[in-house]
Amino acid sequence: MIRASNVFMCAALLAAGCATYTAKPIDPGAQQAALESRRLDAPELAGFIERATGRQPDAWPPRAWGLDPLTMAAFHFQPDLDRAQAQRRAAEAAAITAGKWPNPTAGLSFERNMDAPTGQSAWTRGFALGVPLETAGRRDIRIEQARQSAQAAHWREAEAVWQVRSRVRAALLAAYPIDEPLRLQRDLQQDIARIVERRFAAGLASQPDLTQARLTLDRAALALSENAQHAAESRARLAAVVGVPATALQGVKLDFDAFDRLPPVADLPSVELRRAALLSRADVLAALADYEVAQAALQREVARQYPDISLGPGYTWDAGQVKWSLGLSLVLPLFDRNEGPIAEAKARREAAAASFRAVQARAIAELDEALAGYGHALATVETADALLRGQRRTERAAAAAFRAGEADRLAWMSARYETAVGELAAIQARMRAQQSLGRVEDALHRPLAGGVPAFETERITSSRRQPSVESR
Repeated sequence: MIRASNVFMCAALLAAGCATYTAKPIDPGAQQAALESRRLDAPELAGFIERATGRQPDAWPPRAWGLDPLTMAAFHFQPDLDRAQAQRRAAEAAAITAGKWPNPTAGLSFERNMDAPTGQSAWTRGFALGVPLETAGRRDIRIEQARQSAQAAHWREAEAVWQVRSRVRAALLAAYPIDEPLRLQRDLQQDIARIVERRFAAGLASQPDLTQARLTLDRAALALSENAQHAAESRARLAAVVGVPATALQGVKLDFDAFDRLPPVADLPSVELRRAALLSRADVLAALADYEVAQAALQREVARQYPDISLGPGYTWDAGQVKWSLGLSLVLPLFDRNEGPIAEAKARREAAAASFRAVQARAIAELDEALAGYGHALATVETADALLRGQRRTERAAAAAFRAGEADRLAWMSARYETAVGELAAIQARMRAQQSLGRVEDALHRPLAGGVPAFETERITSSRRQPSVESR
């Protein structure tokens, strides 16, 4: 006979093995203070870089922060990676859940026979189990669906890693300093305007000449002022992309050496390598995993046409007699053969296939557009450099003529001003070419001029700070 104390003891043991829930509220004020206290010279950042790269930084903190150290700082601080990492862990936890077997159920029954003969027990005690059995391979299908979901989350995390690197590069390029040529233009135009004013006072220059000189000076001063605003905004934007407050970049020297080189089109990856890169893009692989999830979901709905079976072995103590029983139950698919969910799953699979084709087509279009734009940008750089070389020759000739007394100071200053304009145009052409190169890298999801590899996602994410695991 089953004793009630044994039943309660088993229940207590099962309860002891359960996890407990611990509340973990978010304090917005504390979170804000933590974000505002982030610094680029933090020791934990140096530790992260060492773990992620496998070597200690040459100097800490670096004397100048270029693309690679700023990218590593963003990998450490950027909350977008925290979110992607959490979503990937949730998907991996769901894969664990999918592999679990359904728990059996247990039941106790007590009956009393009020008409039981004298001397015979009036109580009937019973114990029954319900053992669910999944049919049609549903458990394996569920595991495969969860595995593909975890794989999609993994590739989305890799996509988030690349997007962080891409945004850091774009923000650093936007902060490229052009204040020196702008200031030189203003200073030269001030000298030109003073010369024209003196000539106007002496009757040697017309009013339109004076007006044009002053307008050009005003435009140069305005451009310098606007650039100061742009520089401040670019630094703040760069700090936000890295994941630190704007104060963390105050007094920090930025290094722009990563933008010195513009590889020729011939040095870009071959057609075969570009095709392989497009096939290995994280967003393409994530879309492919999403399609496999939809396919497994359809397979699961098809399998649900066949009902699960529940075995129910039982034990009864009936008036001193032991009785064993075995029950079998299942849902009879008489009115519903799961046609509706199957149709929905088929439609979702088609939607996932269309989404994959759209992602792949967008990747191909992005690469074609980026390559075409980069080729034209390099041609523009060559043209700007050629014009600058010609203007420098003109300036040297004007300077020689001024020293020989064959030209006045205004002609020489005007030539110097045109050279400053050409230098700024050459810098801006290179910046636009670097933007086009960045679009090529974004299309391929990999850096073309060295730097931090974006696809070492496992090493980067495993090197990041790991949140504590709380009991639930």
